[in-house]
Amino acid sequence: MNRQFNFTRKLTRFYFWFTVSFGAFLVSLALLEQEGMPRLWLGYVFMGATIFLYATIGLISRTSKVAEYYVAGRRVPGFFNGMATAADWISAASFISLAGGLYLHGFDALAYILGWTGGYVLVALLIAPFLRRSAQYTIPDFLAVRYGDANGRGTPVRIVAVLATVAVSFTYVVAQIYAVGLIASRFTGVDFSVGIFLGLASILVCSFLGGMRGITWTQVAQYIIIVIAFLAPTMWLSSKLAGNPVPQLAYGSVMPQLTEREAQLRTDPKEEQVRALYRERAGAYRAQVAALPGSWEEGRRRVQRHLDELKLRDASLAEIRAAQRQLMNYPRSADEARRAWSAQAESNFARSLPPKPHAQPFPGATAQESDGKRNNFLALILCLMLGTAALPHILMRSYTTPSVQETRNSVFWTLFFVLLIYLAVPALAVLVKYDLYTNLVGTSFDHLPGWVTYWANVDRTNPLISISDINLDGVVQLAEIAMDGDMLVLATPEIAGLPYVISGLVAAGGLAAALSTADGLLLAISNALSHDVYYKMLDPHASTQKRVTISKLLLLAVAFIAAYAASQKPADILSLVGAAFSLAASTLFPALVLGVFWQRANQAGAVAGMAGGFGVCVFYMLSTMPQVGGSAANQWFGIAPISAGVFGVPAGMALLAIVSLLTAPPGRAGRGIVDHLRSPD
Repeated sequence: MNRQFNFTRKLTRFYFWFTVSFGAFLVSLALLEQEGMPRLWLGYVFMGATIFLYATIGLISRTSKVAEYYVAGRRVPGFFNGMATAADWISAASFISLAGGLYLHGFDALAYILGWTGGYVLVALLIAPFLRRSAQYTIPDFLAVRYGDANGRGTPVRIVAVLATVAVSFTYVVAQIYAVGLIASRFTGVDFSVGIFLGLASILVCSFLGGMRGITWTQVAQYIIIVIAFLAPTMWLSSKLAGNPVPQLAYGSVMPQLTEREAQLRTDPKEEQVRALYRERAGAYRAQVAALPGSWEEGRRRVQRHLDELKLRDASLAEIRAAQRQLMNYPRSADEARRAWSAQAESNFARSLPPKPHAQPFPGATAQESDGKRNNFLALILCLMLGTAALPHILMRSYTTPSVQETRNSVFWTLFFVLLIYLAVPALAVLVKYDLYTNLVGTSFDHLPGWVTYWANVDRTNPLISISDINLDGVVQLAEIAMDGDMLVLATPEIAGLPYVISGLVAAGGLAAALSTADGLLLAISNALSHDVYYKMLDPHASTQKRVTISKLLLLAVAFIAAYAASQKPADILSLVGAAFSLAASTLFPALVLGVFWQRANQAGAVAGMAGGFGVCVFYMLSTMPQVGGSAANQWFGIAPISAGVFGVPAGMALLAIVSLLTAPPGRAGRGIVDHLRSPD
């Protein structure tokens, strides 16, 4: 006990001085900015210093001991494990995309906050303490022990659990690495794809050398940076717009002003003029789709004829190249044209609609549309809650505490540290929205703020923001602004007119959020493959050194595959994360919860439940997502594909229960495990 107490006191002292040093670092950079230090240099210093910090902690924490590598020696105090878990949890989706989602979708996006925070209640009540009681290393390890046969073997359930862990974690980690590339390209000026692989080195230096031990102590430092980076600009913007540094209080005072501004923009004649032009464009694209394949053939001939005419009259090289790019980008087939033009029609039609009231729940033109949004809101909350309670990289942190009681304390502190951020996110979205609606809308195109041009050039292929003078009046209308929600938080300091050092701080926070989660996810994948596949199934006599080495090599391979996938920009961050939560809920939640609370659940039922839940979830996503060839017309009860878990979880539960009842019950050992898990610590 004294040894653990001294260890906790030592950690407290270390991270206190770390926080003080980080504050001094910020002050020194602010002074350097005032003295004229170039912004690019400030960006390099922020990125380089934080990455160097994580690398240093990773080097100090390097280990080859199995218990240290997999579960940090099971000696992480609940307070610090809560902080590390919060950093693991506050991913790029939370730090970068959540406020952007609220900005774009208003009340409907609150489902993410409600679902993610509510999920931790389930973690505390249903799963985390029982995982710690089992004293295993991974989630597949726990399921194999719980559902193993009379001889203690649980190979079938272990295999399915490993596949589920890899599928869920890989989907999630791609989103984190995408965010790393976005931040690195923004603050170093390198290409997006190059930024991804630069960030990858930062991820690997912690997880590769020290495993869970290195990741844990790095994540505590990362959380300190995250909370400072998010709250500092939010409080500053709150003071600027509401005269109150407490964002939650400013939220209440600014919301009525935003509602009034939205009403003005809905009835503004200039706004309606722009929206009418977008309706015309949407109609033109729909007409082209209706006239296929003839419209595709005629369009291709027209583009080719334009290029030939430019060459004949010896036009400028810039004009010819522009025409060549237009021809190269023209759809290669009528089917491709149908997809592209249909997407353009939907995009233009969406921009032709008046702004949604931010505070109105489930806005819809009809009662049926409003009911559909309400159903999707509730379905998303359910999927996020159940997915939270089944995420392998979060649950495996339950193994790192000294006792079951410390695990319970850890979940409390995790929720506390997460709420420090989450309670400020809705306020930030409203504050930025009001600032843009009042200061950017109505600005002359000749006097656009510099941050607009800057962010438009971060990714020229898919611009994060674009403002086009649709009605040619020289003034910015709201309908002329198209902004990616993923840039909102990163651009907040510039939007608010704050010093550039705050922009660097926010970038460091976003990078910390993405790196901390990516570290945990990659470790979850590599540990499942090395411990559950290699050690438990292929080479049970492998030495501890060999097991750790195999885990490191697998981590390296998975990291590069995930980085390549992220470089292809498969979807926005929130969509990827939402898919991971539905997959986790559908596949792992039924087996975990029934494994703890129902003695009759057996191995055959667990395998059927996990496979069936996963199959239903993936089938629904593939059949309803247009990006992979599906159609919204295939939706069941109008539920969006991001909430596929609302069908996968019941399917998994039902299959697990039915197959368990139709097959032989677990033996005495299996029932004894359940009694052991649920006995007092």
